[in-house]
Amino acid sequence: MQPNWVVLSLTLAYLAAMGLISVVARRHARSAGSFTSGGVRYPAVLIGFLLMSEFIGTAASVGTTQTAVKVGLSAAWNIVALGIGFMLYAFFLARRFKTLGENTISGALARAYGRPTKLATSVIMIFALQIVAISTYAGGGSILAGLLGMDRTTAIVITGAVATLYVGIGGMRSVITTNVLHAVVKYVGILVAAAFAVSQIGGLGSLQAQVPARMFAVDTVGWSQILAWLVAGIGAVFSTQYVIQAINTVEDGRTAQAASFWCAILLVPFGLLAALVGVCAGALMPNVPPIGVLPALIGRMDDVLAAVVVAGLAGSLFGTISALSIGAATLLYKDFYIPLRGDVEGRGSLAFVRAATIAVGLLPIPLAIYAPDILKVTFLAKSLRTTLAVLVLFAFYAPHVARPRAAFVSIVASLVLTIGWFLAGDPFGIDNAYVALVIPLVVMGTDRLLKRSGADIPASVPVSLRQK
Repeated sequence: MQPNWVVLSLTLAYLAAMGLISVVARRHARSAGSFTSGGVRYPAVLIGFLLMSEFIGTAASVGTTQTAVKVGLSAAWNIVALGIGFMLYAFFLARRFKTLGENTISGALARAYGRPTKLATSVIMIFALQIVAISTYAGGGSILAGLLGMDRTTAIVITGAVATLYVGIGGMRSVITTNVLHAVVKYVGILVAAAFAVSQIGGLGSLQAQVPARMFAVDTVGWSQILAWLVAGIGAVFSTQYVIQAINTVEDGRTAQAASFWCAILLVPFGLLAALVGVCAGALMPNVPPIGVLPALIGRMDDVLAAVVVAGLAGSLFGTISALSIGAATLLYKDFYIPLRGDVEGRGSLAFVRAATIAVGLLPIPLAIYAPDILKVTFLAKSLRTTLAVLVLFAFYAPHVARPRAAFVSIVASLVLTIGWFLAGDPFGIDNAYVALVIPLVVMGTDRLLKRSGADIPASVPVSLRQK
């Protein structure tokens, strides 16, 4: 396949504009604190788009399309689950996290369970964010390979290198500005892709005539998988570092709640559109592997339409990587650098957080080359965060249930057993998301039985977490 230089040029122009925004925002990132927080307060709608942007990266776009080729519109459940997660987050956690004033998930859990749990949380969160980065690079590399006519491995390396350079410029303020714009372009891109795909197939009526009825059923993927997506998706929303970081850029708890609602409303249509593109593309190109149907569909478009879709996918890639990188770098800075060096706002702290941002951007590249099923890899990361979500709920609503020791053991056991279960191929048809959900419940239940009935709440639990 020959490169489409018109599409490539327009896409690069779009990315250059985003890079210019990051350069302008760089002046607001003169310290580690401003680099990781953005330095100002933002309205609910803007943060709603920002939150959505992190969850509809190339892993969601390409992964949903890839899965929809095989299971139809029910593939949309993986994104709909995130929308449900944000609705629940708005009701149960948005106000509480904003009131708590912590902008890291590890800091929030440390209030209830102490420093060992804080460090364990950082490790599992950074690991989960890196896994998402792997799937994001894999999806972005697949798109770039189709566009430039190169092999997938080379495309992934280029994608990772460019994304890493793009991320480390302007800090959280540039991430917020560019990611909101990316989110708008992504939405326009998926709308264009869906409209083009439906027109190519001859309309929805023609599509229904060409594919089996099961492709339009809500449960073709299986209720077990849907439930697993719900568990993993809700868990990811409740305990993702970037969500907490974004929520803390708004004015108050009510605005945090509104931003969560906006994100939920935006996510559901995106999931349905991405799945529709997969069903249409699969019917149009039955001999193309599922991971390649979206690049092949783009290859059928005229230059302008293709440029819009590719720009949206590029925005998905760079927007997600920027969110993941700054989230992981913030955890490294707050939980490891500050305790060791104590340099909170000096030049060394800013240099460290920038270097950490670049490091966590580059590390996933080699593993991305060997990630064939993007959606499965993405949901392993969401599964790992499910354990943290359980601990967060207990910390806010039942702090007397789990002692610090049980919380720490839960995180370590989840990291080992959930990954082991995934690598074993989810034995007995039990998804790894269920393993991540059950582990903290079993550990805390066992610890509860072992300790004296009616024991005091650990002294480390602050008043702010005791209140319901």
